[in-house]
Amino acid sequence: MSLEIKVPPVGESITEVTLASWKKKDGDHVEMDEVIAELESDKATFELTAEKAGTLKTAAAEGDTLAIGAVVATIEEGGAAAAAPAAESAPATTADGDKPATANSPENPANAYAPAPQAGGEAIEIKVPPVGESITEVTLSRWIKKDGEAVEMDEAIAELESDKATFELTAEKAGTLKTLANEGDTLAIGAVVCKIEGAGATAPAATSPAQVTPAVADKVNESPQAAPSKGTTYASGTPSPAAAKILAEKGVDPASVNGSGVDGRITKGDALGAQNKPAAAATPAAKPPAAPAAAPQAQGPRSDRREKMSSLRKTVAKRLVAVKNETAMLTTFNEVDMSPIMELRGKYKDKFKEKHGVGLGFMSFFTKAVTEALKEWPAVNARIEGEEIVYSNFADISIAVSAPKGLVVPVIRNADAMSLAEIEKAIVVLAGKARENKLTIDEMTGGTFTITNGGVFGSMMSTPIINAPQSAILGMHNIVERPVAVNGQVVIRPMMYLALSYDHRIIDGRESVSFLVRVKQLLEDPARLLLGV
Repeated sequence: MSLEIKVPPVGESITEVTLASWKKKDGDHVEMDEVIAELESDKATFELTAEKAGTLKTAAAEGDTLAIGAVVATIEEGGAAAAAPAAESAPATTADGDKPATANSPENPANAYAPAPQAGGEAIEIKVPPVGESITEVTLSRWIKKDGEAVEMDEAIAELESDKATFELTAEKAGTLKTLANEGDTLAIGAVVCKIEGAGATAPAATSPAQVTPAVADKVNESPQAAPSKGTTYASGTPSPAAAKILAEKGVDPASVNGSGVDGRITKGDALGAQNKPAAAATPAAKPPAAPAAAPQAQGPRSDRREKMSSLRKTVAKRLVAVKNETAMLTTFNEVDMSPIMELRGKYKDKFKEKHGVGLGFMSFFTKAVTEALKEWPAVNARIEGEEIVYSNFADISIAVSAPKGLVVPVIRNADAMSLAEIEKAIVVLAGKARENKLTIDEMTGGTFTITNGGVFGSMMSTPIINAPQSAILGMHNIVERPVAVNGQVVIRPMMYLALSYDHRIIDGRESVSFLVRVKQLLEDPARLLLGV
């Protein structure tokens, strides 16, 4: 008896996920609770495990967008999976009569294409498939195959994009592609994207002789047609949607990455491991300075390049504007002399690490100072829900962390009850999970206040946007030595600008300014953190 493995619920607001990668391949034997796939939502990555031991039969491809509850795979007991392909191979060899034992013979691949011409007589419509309960339309990002080209069964022919994910549209039969939509078109769910006509059914027949002689393809590498028949398919060297996004962010050419997926497909792991290889290759390649000098001369007048905004970027833009429009956001500033913190850290950081096994950074001091200030000004730690104000008697601090997928905001629970060492350890754990895309939805939701540090990127001053539904966010910046007046003397001190963005609907000016001044006092005199004064 086979068991269906479905996409589990991963959060109240999550309606779909992307199949990032298969950890086990189709036909592999899996054990109970063994990881078989990696799923990815718009905020977190998590693993899918086998619910029983058996043979894995995959029902989705890497990069597919799956609704919650959709079947990802089935696990069959014993040799059931092996028997099924054997049974299916019988119709493919009907032309040979009683020769089911020739499934592994060179002749069998040619016979496998025999049904295609018979079924390819009439055209079929390829429509936009359902991709999630809340998704009503998608954008046709690009055509992978062009109009009039021959396509194979299950070959990727186009790339569609929703506001949360990118996924591939595949051919439902072999034939000739007839496109009915253009790149950039917005299509409703169920809309016809293209047709596959039976005239292209001759294309598989043409490829079958090359598959009959795989040995020749091994020996004669000079033949450009024989080489692909050895196992190279449309997937070879093609990145999955998740991998394509990572490569684009890194500026890495997919052609320079060796894919480890099925048929050489570039997986997310391959993309994460590609460290800007083309940039290193391009530097020595540009030896002759004459070529770059000639390029500007050959170019015509200046021009602009226009690109249609992706659905994901549209969604991000809408959410950021919504925060600006739905809150009365205001920012107040102050500056803090970092000398006391830097001196204290320099004096005890070695002993601190020796005792606690973790480094002593600035973030723990800021987190501790913020939690103390929140106790005195609870409105800064509150939020609006409908027509009510919700006050929390705890401080769950969200810390902005830079991750491969972008900025994520994991939460340190009950930070107000933690020591500096406990805060540092929590930051290390959460930052590590962020870099590995292992943060869960629960670890990134429910914070009461956010701290972001633009200083690590060199920012001198900024106005951070509130992390809704929270009511305030503290922005740290870079430390710069500046001349300041101290007791009538001009001295050089390491100074940092602080910015507090807050929702003026719930936090008054007096409260916001007093809160930031209190944070400044605690940082400039860290003994107050120990004494509670």
